[in-house]
Amino acid sequence: MYHSKIAGLGYYVPENVVTNDDLSKIIDTNDEWIQERTGIQERRHIIKGEDTTTSMGVKAAKIAIERSGVAKEDIDFVVFATLSPDYYFPGPGVLVQRDLGLRTVGALDVRNQCSGFIYALSVADQYIKTGMYKNILVIGSEVHSTGLDMTSRGRGVSVIFGDGAGAAVLSREEDLTKGILSTHLHSEGQHAEELIVKAPGMGGRWITDILADNDPDDESYFPYMNGQFVFKNAVVRFSEVINEGLQANNLQVSDIDMLIPHQANLRISQFIQKKFNLTDDQVYNNIQKYGNTTAASIPIALTEAWEQGKIKSGDTVVLAAFGSGFTWGSAIIKW
Repeated sequence: MYHSKIAGLGYYVPENVVTNDDLSKIIDTNDEWIQERTGIQERRHIIKGEDTTTSMGVKAAKIAIERSGVAKEDIDFVVFATLSPDYYFPGPGVLVQRDLGLRTVGALDVRNQCSGFIYALSVADQYIKTGMYKNILVIGSEVHSTGLDMTSRGRGVSVIFGDGAGAAVLSREEDLTKGILSTHLHSEGQHAEELIVKAPGMGGRWITDILADNDPDDESYFPYMNGQFVFKNAVVRFSEVINEGLQANNLQVSDIDMLIPHQANLRISQFIQKKFNLTDDQVYNNIQKYGNTTAASIPIALTEAWEQGKIKSGDTVVLAAFGSGFTWGSAIIKW
């Protein structure tokens, strides 16, 4: 039995910065309204033809692999978390294997939206714990900007999301006091329709239906979110899954050196910080700069926190996420 450790981290965000004032020129909104509700000041949007979900994932992965000291020939498996694949199929995992020039290793796609990176990390952790693989590349990458309703009709959702990618290389760790101590995953599908993109989907409106109807008022292929309902559930599930992880490892809240929450809404992060009585130095937020990048948000924030020296050897790091599905999860890591 082994543990898995995070041997290398990397992230990539597009250079194209979109401020709240920029959005106010095309959407009936303003900087004050957006910041008051989300805490977001700006986000990154790709320029079409320059970046994709896969290409951003590859760029983040190259940094993570270089920092890990693991040769790409020694990567045994790829786990790619996203809700915005380049193609409906195949998924981006195999495209990363191709574009990085990896051996013909297995590639798995994870579709768990905002908690996707936690799920992907957990899957990779199990493979390493059992001894099946030694080094696994885990990626979270999203392109939201090309799928949002960038009109006043969609302002409640479209101002929230941004594009970006983060990656981690997980490697075998024989010291069982270090690395990923545990992961905890949950779902509650009865609320799936509260945060959803309904079409195109095989079970409802497929491409042929959308084209045949040619309905300019059709919103089924834009994201829908019941914001208040999602917020209320998120703060409860965040708290539960963080406590679950601490209890599983006989840890107290006071043992947390760094909490990296999914960057869904700054108000959610602040609520959790206050509930757990954590200081600003114990919680890392960057939603102000990047918006909600879904599966990419935790690896981007984790990488930034590590780069800034906020995470050091021996620290207890807690990752936690909640998102559509509803799905949520946490990971407890001894750095």
